Amino acid sequence: MATGSADIGLIGLAVMGQNLVLNMNDHGFKVAVFNRTFARTEEFLAGPAKNTNIIGCKDLKSFFASLKRPRRVMFMVKAGQPVDDLIEECLPFLEKGDIVIDGGNSHYPDSERREAALKSKGIFFIGTGISGGEEGARHGPSIMPGGSAEAWPHVKPIFQAIAAKAEDGEPCCDWIGEGGAGHYVKMVHNGIEYGDMQIICEGYDVLRKIAQCSIPELHNVFVEWDKGELKSYLIEISAQIFSYKDTDGQPLLDKILDVAGQKGTGKWTGISAFEQDSPVTLIAEAVFARCLSALKTERVSAAKSFPIKKVPFQGDRKALIHKVGEALYAAKIISYAQGFMLMRAAAKAMNWHLNYGSIAMIWREGCIIRSQFLGQIKPAFEKDRDLASLLLDPFFCHEIGRTQASLRDVVAAAALHGVPVPCLSAALSFFDGFRSEHLPANLLQAQRDFFGAHTYERIDQPRGKFFHTNWTGKGGNVSSSSYNA
Repeated sequence: MATGSADIGLIGLAVMGQNLVLNMNDHGFKVAVFNRTFARTEEFLAGPAKNTNIIGCKDLKSFFASLKRPRRVMFMVKAGQPVDDLIEECLPFLEKGDIVIDGGNSHYPDSERREAALKSKGIFFIGTGISGGEEGARHGPSIMPGGSAEAWPHVKPIFQAIAAKAEDGEPCCDWIGEGGAGHYVKMVHNGIEYGDMQIICEGYDVLRKIAQCSIPELHNVFVEWDKGELKSYLIEISAQIFSYKDTDGQPLLDKILDVAGQKGTGKWTGISAFEQDSPVTLIAEAVFARCLSALKTERVSAAKSFPIKKVPFQGDRKALIHKVGEALYAAKIISYAQGFMLMRAAAKAMNWHLNYGSIAMIWREGCIIRSQFLGQIKPAFEKDRDLASLLLDPFFCHEIGRTQASLRDVVAAAALHGVPVPCLSAALSFFDGFRSEHLPANLLQAQRDFFGAHTYERIDQPRGKFFHTNWTGKGGNVSSSSYNA
């Protein structure tokens, strides 16, 4: 083994790690690999990595000795404590100027902390969000690096080479920002993914239960949708799922238990939305929908106690199918608008300098939420860098204007037929709230002032000037020292 000959090293040879290594090798980079269990390394070298230039290492000492300086070390291990433990194990071998890259689904506060801790030792840290699953890792993922900006030039050629390429040839990888920005943007990506998946499932449920579409019909509907404004990876794979048959020739989908799992990134997005006071209602409902699906035993009991009265659909099935498609499109726009609002709020709070148009372009290919729709977001932010919401951009304003009636009709039909559509409903409620000049929060503030002297603002006085009323004549005129909207 030649000393210092590898361009980059990767620790953690689970499927994602292996596929990234093979991807790097395909693009001409020499990669050194280490896995805690050397047997896994040997299997990899004898199997998928056979006849490649990949270097297998038995221990960390030989692993670090194999790397060119500055040493670029990528971790592909389970998020959380394992990352911290691995950093501690590697510290004796790291030197000033070396670069540690965490490619797992780490929580952004951990990346903030790790970047600061390693910076104090003169070591650079890049928290890198990677989307696209196993296939993406092997043939081109969407990559979202953030952290030590000084390290970006040293990893940029590798990352942009292995990243997915958009139709215009641009790599779906660019520098995101400081601290934990890379993992934060990946977290929001995953939150949007939760929302996208849930609204598609709700559309499927409406078509199945109200329009009485068969599985073959659903396949055809989704194939058609994938040719138009809904064209996306998730619509494409849903069409494939509808056509997949079990060994007995029946649709496999009908045999899958209706209990959804989750790994936490959608939940993190919802928690961050609460922390940033950002109304990311659709993603929150998508998380809660998965939680509700997990209550299978309770739902079975409740179904017996509260049977749904079957109301025959009297309308035009073809028209309903069209409206469901438009409803999904409208909800998708609203979901992305919420996601970008959240990123803007977080960037302000964390002092990150995010390029929102660039983020949308990174998501065009390679990632789970890749879709035709994303190409419209960059122009929106190019026209107005300070755009407060995608809903205020002329293109998206027009699109919501022409599809909101369908969203309204689908939500209404679902309510009348007892079909739950939490995300479609949340999208509609957010839209109606966002476009409302007057909301009932005036009564809410009066209530808060009544029982807690929390004060209120008046429409006939300047903003920022607060008032308290002694509503009962007994409470006195002393108001609360703090005001929280």
